[in-house]
Amino acid sequence: MDINDLRSLMTVLGLLCFLGIVGWAYGKSSKKGFEEAANLPFVGDDDLDETKKTSHPR
Repeated sequence: MDINDLRSLMTVLGLLCFLGIVGWAYGKSSKKGFEEAANLPFVGDDDLDETKKTSHPR
């Protein structure tokens, strides 16, 4: 096995890892979690104001 075989093997492994990540990201099972994460900036703005008042009394 020379260096070119090792490079080819690493290229194939990198491609397989990339395709695995893409398959995971676009899979149906991950959709719900990504939708929840996308809505986090819009949820609980009122709750944050109340926790600031109770968590850090001055």
